[in-house]
Amino acid sequence: MNAKAVDYSRIAQSPQFKALMAKKKRFLVPTSLFFFAYYFTLPLLTSYTTVLNAPAFGSVSWAWIFAFSQFIMTWALCILYSRKSSEYDKMIEDITSSNE
Repeated sequence: MNAKAVDYSRIAQSPQFKALMAKKKRFLVPTSLFFFAYYFTLPLLTSYTTVLNAPAFGSVSWAWIFAFSQFIMTWALCILYSRKSSEYDKMIEDITSSNE
């Protein structure tokens, strides 16, 4: 096999790679913090308050609405990341092609 050795330490020190990591961090840290805050709000509110016990409509309480909204929030974040990842993939292609 005629595989070319990749110098990962040189890639890791490149300004393009550092820009990629900074861009991903600017997206992932706030998104992750939002996800965890939203996720842990339901168990905290249901354990320590009665605010979600009120009926939203019929016999469905706000706790059920909030629980269902977590699925929607997770799907939305996954779709958002999938769209953002195409930018990251382009940056990765540029980094690897410039370091060959």
